[in-house]
Amino acid sequence: MHNKSKKMKVQTQTANQTTEKKTEHISGAEAVIKCLLAEGVDLIYGYPGGAIMPIYDELYKYQDQLQHVLTRHEQGATHSAQGFARVTGKVGVAMATSGPGATNLVTGIADAQIDSTPMICITGQVGKHLLGTDAFQETDIVGISTPVTKWNYQITEASEIPEVLAKAFYIARSGRPGPVLIDITKNAQFDTFDFVYEKCTSIRSYKAVPDVDKKQLLDAAELINAAKKPLIVFGQGVILGEAEAEFKALIEKTGIPAAWTILGLSALETKHYLNVGMVGMHGNYGPNKLTNECDLLIAIGMRFDDRVTGDLNRYAKQAKVIHFDIDPAEIDKNVKTDVAVLGDSKETLAKILPLVNKNTHDSWLQEFRDFDAIEFEKVIKDELYPTKEGITMGEVLKEINQVTKGKAVIVSDVGQHQMFACRYAEFNQTKSNITSGGLGTMGFALPAAIGAKMGAPEREVIAIIGDGGYQMTIQELGTIFQTKAAVKIVVLNNEFLGMVRQWQQLFFDKRYASTEMTNPDFVAIAKGYHIDANRVTKRENLTTAIEEMIASKDSYFLEICVEKENNVFPMIPTGASVSDIRLS
Repeated sequence: MHNKSKKMKVQTQTANQTTEKKTEHISGAEAVIKCLLAEGVDLIYGYPGGAIMPIYDELYKYQDQLQHVLTRHEQGATHSAQGFARVTGKVGVAMATSGPGATNLVTGIADAQIDSTPMICITGQVGKHLLGTDAFQETDIVGISTPVTKWNYQITEASEIPEVLAKAFYIARSGRPGPVLIDITKNAQFDTFDFVYEKCTSIRSYKAVPDVDKKQLLDAAELINAAKKPLIVFGQGVILGEAEAEFKALIEKTGIPAAWTILGLSALETKHYLNVGMVGMHGNYGPNKLTNECDLLIAIGMRFDDRVTGDLNRYAKQAKVIHFDIDPAEIDKNVKTDVAVLGDSKETLAKILPLVNKNTHDSWLQEFRDFDAIEFEKVIKDELYPTKEGITMGEVLKEINQVTKGKAVIVSDVGQHQMFACRYAEFNQTKSNITSGGLGTMGFALPAAIGAKMGAPEREVIAIIGDGGYQMTIQELGTIFQTKAAVKIVVLNNEFLGMVRQWQQLFFDKRYASTEMTNPDFVAIAKGYHIDANRVTKRENLTTAIEEMIASKDSYFLEICVEKENNVFPMIPTGASVSDIRLS
């Protein structure tokens, strides 16, 4: 940001020469709106307050071009922006005032950072002359958000707005996406200046996408062609790179079994013959077991999170490792690689395709199927086709699949229901599984489902939430009521914080400390927000209730009272090896 005024002049001249744009003399607040419009933003989520009021005043004038959604809490604004970004691939935008408004954004920002979601957060700030005085609603949000943003910046002069916002959008969406926070002092919103906007296309010292190295591709192809038991683990990098077609072409040519992380889910349709299921703590039996038997592990757009790897000292030690990733920081961070292929997944997967041999791995694929049969007998059968009295979470997902035919967007919260949703939901198209992966934020699903529905209004959006997480952001029912967003909400109520209770049962001798929930009447609350609602307590009513919910053109709330002490299996205990996966 050195030599800012000089740079601004140069930019203005360039803009005048190329596009013959006239500069406009406008306020900083109006400039923010014009920057958003120039970046193609037509929807933002936020909550007004004193330090951001000048921008909101301008918003009033631009209502016909820019829709603002008033959430019921600033955290709800960030999760809604995340849901929007995840379903569309665009940058989500959230806005809040200074102090508590800004600090309420932090959880959503941290969530977006670890899950690589492009998001811009704009916060108001006290006037420049008051900075550092502990003024009313002053907090150092730049300092607070530094560890959880891809970039942040405090604007104290109106003239900085175009350049900084252009840079913010470029950083948020380019390379490995992430959240950016821009803090704008009140004087910078009121002051006027000569405005001209020029999109940012590069930043010195920031290389968004590494150049693809031909040697890396050749080395990777050589390992792939020689492997007898290769396994692919794919993550969200395939979705973020929009490389679904390239990925599918690669696996179909090589015949390599492919397993997914929870954020990679939906990049490949569930029923594809090479889709061998989910890796990680509650993943499928086969891909977890066989991670320690493959001779080549190919990681594509995933980061070897601890939930995926278990004990790193006992993770795929027998295998050569190829890691495809856009972010050099992820290479060798947790798992030592033999070949690293850096670059955007769409480009790297397209370039390696001609270098790999047409192949099949039928006997190796059969090993996954054999484990599937064991898992079906020991775990899945009783979960999807229960004979016991209580409704299981798995059978709810099975019924939803049957009605939606795998076309719905499933937005899940965090806990047992999340793992059941990821394990049993069926997907036929990409960008359909929206959940909080790395941070594991309870309360994520309801606001994220609002953002997803507004980003893809033509699609069925179903939020799967537990009774615990639901009550963390239940106020966003008000946002649904006000916007008329036709979100379908399914609360799987077991009257427990189910995942914590499962751990207490297995590892803490059933000492259920602080995990039993005394819940309100959820149906009455939904009706209080004028949302159609229903409750299911018996299996015979389940299918009809789900059909009725999906048939509704409006938002709908369905509470399903599920078995109280059902557990998610398979399970890899913390610190154990992926080979030590338990079926009970």
